[in-house]
Amino acid sequence: MERLSAEVKDAMRELVAEAGLTDKHVVVLGVSTSEVAGQRIGSQGSEEIAAALFAGVREVQQEAGFHLAFQCCEHLNRALVVERAVAERFGWQEVMVVPVRQAGGAMAAYAFRHLADAVLVESIQADAGIDIGDTLIGMHLKPVAVPVRPGRKTIGGAHVTMAKTRPKLIGGARAVYVQEIEKVSP
Repeated sequence: MERLSAEVKDAMRELVAEAGLTDKHVVVLGVSTSEVAGQRIGSQGSEEIAAALFAGVREVQQEAGFHLAFQCCEHLNRALVVERAVAERFGWQEVMVVPVRQAGGAMAAYAFRHLADAVLVESIQADAGIDIGDTLIGMHLKPVAVPVRPGRKTIGGAHVTMAKTRPKLIGGARAVYVQEIEKVSP
């Protein structure tokens, strides 16, 4: 399990560096512990794997300060587990359900029991995300998601996909996207 914790820390640190994540940002995690174990998604949820991944993610979170949102499976409409303080800070409305391994997934259920004052919210717009096991986190990212090509392609047996977001580019042919600094003569 230490290997899994180390692998997720590597991936998370890479995402933090690429996206410049701080305490102003939210990172969504979608995790299939079944896929990490080398099984079909939703078939072999593992609390032991969830614990190892959670420990690695929390260590990187404490280093960088970003906020976490753990996506549930489709049986809970991909609701998200967050700390109540985070939901309140970002104005997310709480929904009532308790994730369990069979409905929500092992990772979300573990996060619900181990985050401080955990609640579920129905949707968010995160600044970045990591998808471990093809759980499809895109619906919870801000509108313009940019792929981050991870150095680590798998965690355990699960495929890893990462993304950061950026503001929309608006305008037309005359639009300028980088502010040039004018030098003013004294």
